[in-house]
Amino acid sequence: MNNFSSFSKNNSIAKDTVKIALFSAIIFTLGMTPFGFIPLGVFKIVTVHIPVIIGSIILGPKKGAFLGFIFGLNSFIMAHLQPSLTSYFFSPIISGNLFSLIVCFVPRILVGVIPYYVFNLLKKYLNINISLIISGLIGSLTNTILVLGFIYIFFAEKYAEILNTSLDNLLTAIFASVGFNAFLEALASAILVLAICKALFKILKSV
Repeated sequence: MNNFSSFSKNNSIAKDTVKIALFSAIIFTLGMTPFGFIPLGVFKIVTVHIPVIIGSIILGPKKGAFLGFIFGLNSFIMAHLQPSLTSYFFSPIISGNLFSLIVCFVPRILVGVIPYYVFNLLKKYLNINISLIISGLIGSLTNTILVLGFIYIFFAEKYAEILNTSLDNLLTAIFASVGFNAFLEALASAILVLAICKALFKILKSV
């Protein structure tokens, strides 16, 4: 009986490891190609957060947080491999400021945590489709709002310089330049989270 219990536990750990490895590979693949950070002017439309949101819902908040860390690590690496105007905010090596680590990692990690709790709360009151759509939207907005918020808090002057605006007009400039990007990211997230999570739920039930 103990041997069977030990085998089941080891088998479960092995399956979880494979799932995390697959999600991590997807995150790195997206992050290292144009499909993960689609350039649009000064900013980029981010899609790398989508597998993190899906991983959060499917695997739970702890594994989701790890996937979020992988997302942040990917952002950190790409800030050096493919530097852009905004790389300054994601690397203390470039900015000389450790607050860059908060911008780079904290929002990403929370993207792997918040959707899980949102989904599990909503599915008690709403149908699964709506719960997944809202979870996808909130996961995407978590990334957008926190990244921009931390940049504004820690790097307002540099941010204003990049946007070629004054500090007084910075918030207006942020909404004007990022609003459409955020809408597209949230829409893509909602659609893909719904489609992929429903498919994965069916697959995992049959395994």
